[in-house]
Formats: sequence, structure tokens, C-alpha cells
Amino acid sequence: MMFSASAQVIIVAPILPEISEALGIGEALQGLLITSYTVTLGIVALIIGPISDKVGRRRILLIGCGSMSAALALHGMVDTYVSFVAVRALAGAAGGALSGGAVAFVGDFFPYERRGWANGWVMSGMAVGQILGIPVGKILADQFGFRWPFLMFAVTMAIATLLVWLFLPQPDVRRDEGRLGIRSSIAKYRLLMATDSVRAVSIVYLLMFFSLGLFVIYLPTWLEMVVGVSGTDIASLFFVGGLANVVSSPIAGRLSDRVGRKPLIIASCIGLGIVMVVTTYAIQGIWTAYIFFATAMVMFALRISPLQSLMTALVPDERRGMLMSLAIAVGQVGMGLGSALAGVAYTSYGYISNTMMATASIVVMAFMVHYFLPEPTAETAAAST
Repeated sequence: MMFSASAQVIIVAPILPEISEALGIGEALQGLLITSYTVTLGIVALIIGPISDKVGRRRILLIGCGSMSAALALHGMVDTYVSFVAVRALAGAAGGALSGGAVAFVGDFFPYERRGWANGWVMSGMAVGQILGIPVGKILADQFGFRWPFLMFAVTMAIATLLVWLFLPQPDVRRDEGRLGIRSSIAKYRLLMATDSVRAVSIVYLLMFFSLGLFVIYLPTWLEMVVGVSGTDIASLFFVGGLANVVSSPIAGRLSDRVGRKPLIIASCIGLGIVMVVTTYAIQGIWTAYIFFATAMVMFALRISPLQSLMTALVPDERRGMLMSLAIAVGQVGMGLGSALAGVAYTSYGYISNTMMATASIVVMAFMVHYFLPEPTAETAAAST
């Protein structure tokens, strides 16, 4: 599931040149292809959060996987910019059911002292998507057209739907016994946001994805148009980055179980900030791109698993789905804003403006984590549930 859900998002960046040529999209509008996905994902995530706390994660993950498979299959029919934006929005709606549900499931199923390890393995599915899905998708787009990567991921997501149906249990945790409705959900979110740690982690998620949108969306375009890297080399770049991520994600998860979540999150922010700020100066060809992109993926692995594990301990079981959905929704707002701003910045000032703004947001994120997020322990996590 993580392989398919993440790869179908990431693949948009490396095949933007193919999409733009086929549909006649200018550079300034390319970032909006990401924004359409993130907006619907964020809206649906907020709606799904209270529902998953009520009906359980397994049912929501089944609905999300099936819907995502159907939405990706519709990509084979697009022939205009507007139709592509529409199907990306549909895929985003399906993603709203999946994004928070996977991490909430880990929080339901595993004790706190093992959630870093579990999240590390779950997030490694994203890395496998980079290793296998992105290179294959890039080659398919180059040879047969931009629609084919999405059709491939429609098939793998259909397989994921079957696997969830056959093998994924419903964790035995407390569920929300309150009523489902618009007013009650708004009241619950307001109560959730009244907590200092929840407000802080929402800002952290916003900054994390804002910086990601600024940095990643136009990186392949810059490498191809300015540095002179070929499309095949772009595919291999994602392979190398994914390999670095798949190796480091489980290690980062286990390490965070031992030394705590916050030290790794802050260290990753500092490391990623350094990589971002020197990107346009240091990358002169594909080999230096390999080094910097692989380092960025390691820094990402050091951050995402510990942060998600920390978040699962901030609220009781019956509010975990709401918190994860809230964070994902806020994060997607950040991704959408970053992607939209990335297009304007890239066309106006060049890719260096993207890297500098992304670095600044990463620095603020590290500050927020250090001063405003608590460091849960197994005892405090057990007390919260």
C-alpha cells in the first residue's frame, strides 16, 4: 500500500517534462498539478479522521485502497490539463483515507516502545517505491507516455487492496463512542487543537511538507534543463535515493526507540537544511546528484518515522485517527502551498530560490520541535491511552 500510494505521488515530479509536453502546460502551472492532489487529500483526511476512530482503521484502509486504484486507472483517459487536474484531485481524495490511517494503525497495533521500528518498516515501502516504482514509471513515461506509470500503480494498489482484505486485522483498541456528524466532528477538532502539543505538531507538519514541495517538485526539471542530466539518469537518481531510504528507515526507527524521537528529528532537519542550501552550488552532474539526493533521503528517514511515532503518543486511542488526519491535512496544505510557490519562484528567480526558502522552513521546523514538542516515554504513552 505504501509503495503504491507514495510512488504515484512522487512520480509526478520526474515526469513533469513529459506531462507538460503532452498537455501543453507552462512551467508556472506545473506545480498546481501537485496542489490539486494535496487540497482534496487534506479535505478528505479531515473528514475521514473521526470516522476511522469510530469504525476502525481496517475498513477505512480498504475503502482508501480500492478508491485509489480506481482513481489511478482513470489517469489513462486524460487528454487535457483540466482532466489531469481532476483525476489528480480524485486520487488525492482517496489518499485522504490512506495517509493518516496507516500511521494510526501502527499506533493502534504496536506498543509505543516498538512504534519506531514498525513505522520504519512501513515507511520503507515509500523507499521501495523510489527504488522500483519511480525508475520503472519514468521509463514507461519516456517510452509510452505519461499515463502508463499511473496505470501501473493502479494495478499494484489493487493488489494492496486484496492484501489488506486478506491479512490486515482490526486492532483491538478503544473506539470513539460519540456521535458522527459535522458539528460533533468540528467540536472534537476544536478540542484537539486546544492542546499545545497538537498545535505545535500541526505547524511542524506544515513546515515539513512546505519545504518538501519547494525542494523536490522542480529538482528533476532543474537537473534536466540546467545541469544537463538525462531522463534515464533521473530514474536512476530516484533508485539511489530510494535505496538509501529503505536501508536507513528501519535503522532510524529502531534508533528512535532507544534514544528518543526528538534528537533524531532535529538532527535530520539540520542535515537536510545543509543539503538543501548547497544543492545548486555542489551538484555539477549526475554523480554529485546521487550523493546529495541519497543524503537527503537518509535525512528524511531520520525524521519521518520518529516524528510519526512521537505523534501516536500525544492523544488517546480514540483520538489517534483524528490527530493523524489533522496533521496530514495540514501537511498537505503545506505541500500544496510549497508546490504552488515553487513554480513561481523557479520561473522568476531560478531553482536557488526554491532551495533557500526550503532551508529556511526546515530551520523553523527544528526550532519548533526542540522547544514545543514533548518527548513521550513508554509510561506517558501508556497513560495517554
